[in-house]
Amino acid sequence: MCPDCEDFARTVVLLGQLALYAGTSDADETFVDAVGVSLAASLPEPPPGIFPPGYDPDDGPDYPGEPY
Repeated sequence: MCPDCEDFARTVVLLGQLALYAGTSDADETFVDAVGVSLAASLPEPPPGIFPPGYDPDDGPDYPGEPY
């Protein structure tokens, strides 16, 4: 596995584990908020092949309240 692929996969797994922890009754919400933002910000570029060819993350439906 390429180094970027490994980092991406590890970060996604950590985000998933954090989501599971956040769903527990005794989760520390301050911890979840701080770590979740940090993990999401640290995601490297997705490895090739994750998204289909020609995928544009900025292309999509208009959301309520956003200008056209």
